[in-house]
Amino acid sequence: CAGEENWVDSRTIYVGHREPPPGAEAYIPQRFPDNRIVSSKYTFWNFIPKNLFEQFRRIANFYFLIIFLVQLIIDTPTSPVTSGLPLMFVITVTAIKQGYEDWLRHKADNAINHCPVHFIQHGKLVRKQSRKLRVGDIVMVKEDEKFPCDLIFLSSSRGDGTCFVTTTGLDGESSQKTYYAVQDTKAFHNEQEIDALHATIECEQPQPDLYKFVGRINVYHDRNEPIARPLGSENLLLRGATLKNTEKIFGVAIYTGMETKMALNYQSKSQKRSAVEKSMNVFLVVYLCILVSKALINTVLKYAWQSEPFRDEPWYNQKTEPERKRNLFLLAFTDFLAFMVLFNYIIPVSMYVTVEMQKFLGSYFIAWDEEMFDEATGEGPLVNTSDLNEELGQIEYVFTDKTGTLTENNMEFVECCIEGHVYIPHVICNGQILHDSTGIDMIDSSPGDSGKEREELFFRALCLCHTVQVKDDDSVDGLKKNQVARRPCIYISSSPDEVALVEGIQRLGYTYLRLKDNYMEILNRENNIEKFELLEVFSFDSVRRRMSVIVKSSTGDIFLFCKGADSSIFPRVKEGKIDQIRSRVERNAVEGLRTLCVAYKKLTEEEYSNVQELLQNAKLALRDREKKLAEVYEKIERDFILLGATAVEDRLQEKAADTIEALQKAGIKVWVLTGDKMETAAATCYACKLFRRNTQILELTTKKIEEQSLHDVLFDLNKTVIRQNGSLTRDTFSG
Repeated sequence: CAGEENWVDSRTIYVGHREPPPGAEAYIPQRFPDNRIVSSKYTFWNFIPKNLFEQFRRIANFYFLIIFLVQLIIDTPTSPVTSGLPLMFVITVTAIKQGYEDWLRHKADNAINHCPVHFIQHGKLVRKQSRKLRVGDIVMVKEDEKFPCDLIFLSSSRGDGTCFVTTTGLDGESSQKTYYAVQDTKAFHNEQEIDALHATIECEQPQPDLYKFVGRINVYHDRNEPIARPLGSENLLLRGATLKNTEKIFGVAIYTGMETKMALNYQSKSQKRSAVEKSMNVFLVVYLCILVSKALINTVLKYAWQSEPFRDEPWYNQKTEPERKRNLFLLAFTDFLAFMVLFNYIIPVSMYVTVEMQKFLGSYFIAWDEEMFDEATGEGPLVNTSDLNEELGQIEYVFTDKTGTLTENNMEFVECCIEGHVYIPHVICNGQILHDSTGIDMIDSSPGDSGKEREELFFRALCLCHTVQVKDDDSVDGLKKNQVARRPCIYISSSPDEVALVEGIQRLGYTYLRLKDNYMEILNRENNIEKFELLEVFSFDSVRRRMSVIVKSSTGDIFLFCKGADSSIFPRVKEGKIDQIRSRVERNAVEGLRTLCVAYKKLTEEEYSNVQELLQNAKLALRDREKKLAEVYEKIERDFILLGATAVEDRLQEKAADTIEALQKAGIKVWVLTGDKMETAAATCYACKLFRRNTQILELTTKKIEEQSLHDVLFDLNKTVIRQNGSLTRDTFSG
């Protein structure tokens, strides 16, 4: 962005380690780590001191060490061996157990660090070990392979410069996400073209947020000024993710090894302590206090008894002259320590041996458990650290996502409402389902001419306002129109809702065919192919709760289509049948269906030029890019004409209700987290038995964040409870 100063905390990367052409900014060399991943805690050299330090941080081990040293230093009634041997046994067993577990981590790290990766060097494909990869290297990744580091996506085998990725290993999401290659490099399909690329990448320093990335790429053509393109999270392929449904991709390494987002999200390698161990430490402190007081009382009683004549020196145990001259306080302290040693059996060292052995062997019993074996993946449970085995039996709270966890994440289009008219894909007529029907009007008579126009706009909006990709798009060429109509499309999207909507509209007569050369093709009811140029995509985000596209029709009209949550769309609408559509949305939400509203507006060429300029400036910003883009979206996404709404069903997983019921009977508190409408969430909670008919529901909701904060709602509730305090018992009030 012209005139914008560079980041203070940023990095500049030369793609393929090529020096920039003359005229480019001076290069300040930066050192980056190699691509080795280290998840282990110890090395061969630091194992003994580090492990001993961690073990003696335990109160019990430290206590036995002190007792052992006391026995060595002073004349005690018991041998030092009685404390030393058990302590050595505990320390050795624990060290062997932790050393073995860490050796397994080393083994796993070596397997990852030595796995082969395809690099491009001097226009040729070279195979090297993953650990030798450096920032700036250009890498080729094939289908079903994991990305070896964090890469900027340069080009793919797909003509439209996209690729599909699953991030199950990062965030647990099983759906395929679409990523986009850099505009100026997506046409490079072989090693020679990629190797000839002259470009620099400016980006932020590594940070752990998986969904945030800000940068820009400067592509140099000959000696001309570089072309700057914005880079966002949609261009960043993360280590740990897997390439799907794409033959191969080329990318340039920007974060490697322990700087990758996956590595930055690793939990701390410090020793984890279970609740049992923490409670044992508490009891240990109590017993230590008892032991100290016992030794103190006995020391006082000894000197009280010896204060009488002749008791201090019986005839059979006369003191020597040096003993008579010893300091009384030093003698008393030595006696106190002797009593400590004498009574130290109050804290059983054998218990710690038993607990360590039980944890170590218990981890094998977990791994051998046949009921925890998953036949679908062919994998059983894996115990990474045996220190936490017993924690599994002490879980008090379960937090669960709704979509894809309680539900199947397999969406099915149920109906759409356009201008108050309801359309259902499968119409029942005389008890038979008419699959090829174009819908039915459930509320009123058929729509008039203006209604027909809105209906077609609604179907076009749903065919165009999405990020869905067609898997077999290459086979469209050369097909006749009627073949295209009958041809089954396999849609792929990171959001199953979008796939359900596109498939649902296909059953109502409009088919989305593909995106080719930035033109979206749809097949209408008359079997004619309509082409729309895709000008801009405003991606969905959880704050705006909507997404928009700007498209240009073959007649030159520019449309902005928007779909999103009703709370996000209705305040931005200036006309349309709002009341009828709102009532239908609320009815569907109460039935547990996922609802979306669809709206549009027409733009003039001049308005679009202004929009384009605002967007370009915001996209190239390095500082506060997200905030600037949000401000631009807010300016553009307003004054809509409401078209209608959709309803999609996401069925509950089999036995989800029985599982929640069993967890609640076990005394575990279950929390469901969801971004749905309140009515949809409540309907799902009743269906999965989280709520019962007699459940008293406490609603803490605000319609608009600007008007009333959650703090105010809680404050009002508190006043209500205090007002009703007279009629409440103490137990109910505290509850």
